[in-house]
Amino acid sequence: MTDSHAHLDACEEPDAVVARSRAAGVTRIVSIGTGVESSRAALALAEKHDGVVAALGVDPHQAATPEAQRLDEIGELLRHPRVVAVGETGLDDYRRIAPMPDQVALFAAQLDLAAELEKPVVVHSRDAAAETAAALARFSGTVVLHCFSSPELLPVALERGYYVSFAGNVTYPGAASLREAAAVVPGERLLVETDAPYLAPQPVRGRRNEPAFLEHTLAALAEVRGVAAGELERQTDENAARAFGWA
Repeated sequence: MTDSHAHLDACEEPDAVVARSRAAGVTRIVSIGTGVESSRAALALAEKHDGVVAALGVDPHQAATPEAQRLDEIGELLRHPRVVAVGETGLDDYRRIAPMPDQVALFAAQLDLAAELEKPVVVHSRDAAAETAAALARFSGTVVLHCFSSPELLPVALERGYYVSFAGNVTYPGAASLREAAAVVPGERLLVETDAPYLAPQPVRGRRNEPAFLEHTLAALAEVRGVAAGELERQTDENAARAFGWA
């Protein structure tokens, strides 16, 4: 299994978390950076552990902070061979921690970095479907919509060939609309993630999430799509390899 999005630097005892993930059959983890120091930590974990790679960026919540002015440092880190993508970056009009104009500017700058370095971009989009679609319209590279929670963004994602990644919230009883979306994403564009340590899937809900719990989300997606879990595991592993360039 491939966990396409995990905040290992935010997990307690990340080395132990990686060890448990291997025991659970997770062979690859994309370790996510959300700011300069977070990105350094995510990259350090990728350097330390076989099967761990990194995606580095500044998340939208920090768009109005000094962190947004440190993209030159992110740009240097992105050139490391263990880094496979830019992000997470994107837009969030749900929490509204940063003004939307600042978020849009930060997102655009990171899209420029991704284009310059020819790397995929890992996108956070919450309650900002139209704004996200508009910002991405000029980006011709690979897009991964992480922790997909915006069914209204799905038509654009399908039309443009984005990868759509589902996290543990797709397993929640009230998430019927997410399961409906998961059922129609083309098989070759589907990814699965934990977003650890957040959003533990329903069978372990209430615990700190970690990549070892990925099997629960994978099983739920397989049921929704009417396929065997083993077949979906193979498909999503292939998709992640293609999306992040280690195929």
